[in-house]
Amino acid sequence: MKNTSSHFSFAFPGAWLAHFAVLAALLLPGAAWAEKDPVYTTYFSNVAAGGYDVTAYFTESKPVKGKKAFKTEYMGVDWHFSSRENLDKFTASPQQYAPQYGGYCAWAVAQGDTASGDPLQWTVHDGKLYLNYNKKINNRWRADMEKFIADGDKNWPAVLN
Repeated sequence: MKNTSSHFSFAFPGAWLAHFAVLAALLLPGAAWAEKDPVYTTYFSNVAAGGYDVTAYFTESKPVKGKKAFKTEYMGVDWHFSSRENLDKFTASPQQYAPQYGGYCAWAVAQGDTASGDPLQWTVHDGKLYLNYNKKINNRWRADMEKFIADGDKNWPAVLN
């Protein structure tokens, strides 16, 4: 008599493939959906701007590392701040402080693509925060910001698809 208690059947290799596809979709969401998250975080983190306090770019004109003690959730990710005061400023007006293009490299978005944004390679221009991939790209960005901002605004958020 044939053993029918097993959930998987060796007689149908397609069933194994179907189970593998479901498992891959659950474990590798990027493989199942081409859409990128609207806010850039590193692969193993749910913290925006690399954990830097995004209000500090405006209040202190420099990157300042945030603390887990002062955090909030916005757009599905965590944001860290260096003080309760900066956290309160952000929660009162997150659109004012959050980096443009979700913290992805602003120059890459202007090119119709995405790349990681480095919180140490930044620019505040016309009251908005922009992050870039590295120092070389940040220098390119600064050379023609107005054009790149116009192009980035046209490309965002379509570059996430």
